[in-house]
Amino acid sequence: MNFKLISIVAFIILVLAIIYLLRIHSLVGHSPIAIALQVVAVLLMLWARLTFGRRSFNAGANPTAGGLVTSGPYRYLRHPIYVAILLFTLTGVFSNLTPASAIAGLVIIVTVFVRMLCEETLLRGLYPGYAEYSRSAKRFVPFVY
Repeated sequence: MNFKLISIVAFIILVLAIIYLLRIHSLVGHSPIAIALQVVAVLLMLWARLTFGRRSFNAGANPTAGGLVTSGPYRYLRHPIYVAILLFTLTGVFSNLTPASAIAGLVIIVTVFVRMLCEETLLRGLYPGYAEYSRSAKRFVPFVY
């Protein structure tokens, strides 16, 4: 199975779903709680990007050279960038809930999980220590899942 290709397709669909939420005015929350959650999401994204460094973005699931990152937010979460994307977008969806935004939210959830699973498969093959790391760092919720 071509996990890189699947990941690229999921990335394109994810970007289109986010653009759609923006177009229907369902991406940004308006209440103080929603705004606070989205600020937390942005801060988590920035922390993860800074921790990971310049090699932190690939449209496809493409583990980069340089070793497995296990510091910063990666100490607690295997996918802090995906957590940030989900927190930001789903906060907007629930703040502006319509059938159309709910469908876009479901598409975002599915595409994030597809990308996550593709990346994990490739990381297991590239880094022998990934299996042990995955036992200590949770996927999405620290200390839970």
